Amino acid sequence: MSKQSYSSRYIVSITLVATLGGLLFGYDTAVISGAEKSVQEFLITSQGLSTLVHGLTISSALIGCIIGGALSGLFASRIGRKRSLMIAALLFFLSALGSANPEFLFFEKGEASMGLLYIFNFYRIIGGIGVGMASAIVPMYIGEIAPANIRGRLVSYNQFAIIFGMLVVYFVNWGIANGQTSEWINTIGWRRMFLSEAIPAGLFGLLLFMVPETPRYLSLKHKDKEALRVLEKINGAQKAKEILNDIKSTIEHHSGKLFSYGKIVIIIGILLSVFQQFVGINVVLYYAPRIFESMGAGKDASMMQTVVMGIVNVIFTVVAILTVDKWGRKPLLLIGSVGMAIGMFAIATLSYFEIIGTATLVFIIIYTASFMMSWGPICWVLISEIFPNKIRGRAVAIAVVAQWTANYFISSTYPAMMEFSGAITYGFYGLMSILSFVFVWKMVPETKGKTLEELEKIWTK
Repeated sequence: MSKQSYSSRYIVSITLVATLGGLLFGYDTAVISGAEKSVQEFLITSQGLSTLVHGLTISSALIGCIIGGALSGLFASRIGRKRSLMIAALLFFLSALGSANPEFLFFEKGEASMGLLYIFNFYRIIGGIGVGMASAIVPMYIGEIAPANIRGRLVSYNQFAIIFGMLVVYFVNWGIANGQTSEWINTIGWRRMFLSEAIPAGLFGLLLFMVPETPRYLSLKHKDKEALRVLEKINGAQKAKEILNDIKSTIEHHSGKLFSYGKIVIIIGILLSVFQQFVGINVVLYYAPRIFESMGAGKDASMMQTVVMGIVNVIFTVVAILTVDKWGRKPLLLIGSVGMAIGMFAIATLSYFEIIGTATLVFIIIYTASFMMSWGPICWVLISEIFPNKIRGRAVAIAVVAQWTANYFISSTYPAMMEFSGAITYGFYGLMSILSFVFVWKMVPETKGKTLEELEKIWTK
């Protein structure tokens, strides 16, 4: 496909609107970091509740993420990709308002109670459902809209938006808390942190009215004229007809049952998701300050090292965006797996010999840089494109549920594993990195430059 055969401005504008869902994904999962101590003070400590209740409250959004991932396939297949994202935007908005003011209607403001704790968790779970839906449907939406030769780059924008959303909320939380007393933060500040999410959520919901439904979904629902209009805006009249014919032929020749293309494509989708989490990335992201402190950095130094990691995350996500459609998906995943294995095995060795210092930071940066240029964005790219049109909604949902479940498992087992042995913990993530290399080398097909319909032929052979 030549560069002149699609409208760059139109496709990029649609993609930027969709990636607001990714930004909200990052924003919602990270907003708790600034409010966590205040929530503990207000809802947990004041009632004499345990640290277990605190942990469950702080991670309750993850339960919503699993539910949202599971529901995404149903919504995407029944009401479409665009309307499903509108529902996610509404959930983000309601979660922001409710988490900021959980007393609304039923409780006395500022009076902690078990009922208020339940309703706060309810609002956080609602936001998690929005995250789960967005994590599945945003890459699916972009993948179904994008021309084949820039699809990898456009879907990778979503990973950049997730990282950027986290970075934005760190600064927002800092701006709200800066110069304020602990008492003010514990009574008002934490509420404003949650409320701030209503701004990008409202913007996302409004802008979604201006983007089209995906041509693949429209064709699935036999709305070929509407599908053709969207394809013409993106690809031009002549190319649009060719693409629509390809879409229709793939839809007509299959029943649409989940395993009608064989089990291997579903297994690959699940394993991509599981390996993305089992290599330990969220342990590094969630527990970074604690990791640095345990290895000898002071509190201020550990926070500074976390900021350095955040900058590395952004830079190497950009590397993936610039190379995914030139080098291909497989080479980037393989390079990333090698880099992650080197980083994790080095950290395991340093941990075993109790060597702390700059070397630890260097190898954590090697690890995170390797992940961000490969498994971070490329996993989402592949999940958005490997599944055939007729089963994409359900298959992506299965992969995303596997991903959030793996995320929850790895994150929740980390403290207990570290208590047993730091060297074995990091060695385990290094071993997963090696297994991820073998998995990609043996099982994952290259998808660079192929249309979604051409990719279906891999599974129908």
